[in-house]
Amino acid sequence: MTVFDRFRLNKKRALISGGSRGLGRAIAQALAEAGADLVLTGRDLATLQKAKEELSALGRAVDILQADLVSSEGTEAMCREVLARHGPIDILVNNVGGRRENIEFLEQSTADWQRLMDLNLTSCFICCREFGKPMVERGWGRIINIASMCGQIVGRNISGRHYETAKAAMVGLTRCLGADWATRGVTVNAIAPGGFLTDANFRWFRERPELKQQFEAVIPMGRLGNPEEIGPLAVYLASDASSYMTGAYLLIDGGFTLW
Repeated sequence: MTVFDRFRLNKKRALISGGSRGLGRAIAQALAEAGADLVLTGRDLATLQKAKEELSALGRAVDILQADLVSSEGTEAMCREVLARHGPIDILVNNVGGRRENIEFLEQSTADWQRLMDLNLTSCFICCREFGKPMVERGWGRIINIASMCGQIVGRNISGRHYETAKAAMVGLTRCLGADWATRGVTVNAIAPGGFLTDANFRWFRERPELKQQFEAVIPMGRLGNPEEIGPLAVYLASDASSYMTGAYLLIDGGFTLW
């Protein structure tokens, strides 16, 4: 077996939440190119169908499921349906989430806080529990939690601290499960992206045109990342190439957190 063979994902099935756009879509592309079949979930049926059409051209099986993980009930229902219709899942990518709302902390209602924490953290907890159990029972699995550099820093000139809180907790969960399942054949790692040129960030830039220039000015590389740049890291963590890595928190931020 060559070193490149260790990155192959043939005969593996990967579930990517929020997999039809942005970083999730880029990760789906990379995993499919490495040989994995896919199950993609997302809120918008049109983008799911578009992703399925594009990714199926790679010769992989691609299934889609419209689901909104903003509530515990919605996440649990998605897990049950995926396991019943498309299981087993070998690779879980917990990608769904986002700041979504720029709410000043002192003005944020408890209901808004809970809703956004459920989206960014509780959905990850539920998916790790539901898909992790059969992985542990089979003795093999890969879980990749898409955290954020905001899991260790506080975003500048922006509100909505639910996001930083949830992503920091996601890193903690990753470490705990990595330790708990280290002898069970299941690795749990986190990718912590910095600023990328995704639709969600373009929305922030439209609302605040100065934000992109301010952001790039404090990145040592001087630019935001392109979504496809996250794909190779996801393939590494999903494959046997990373068999001795678990509980890790891997920054991919153009050096933003160096300063």
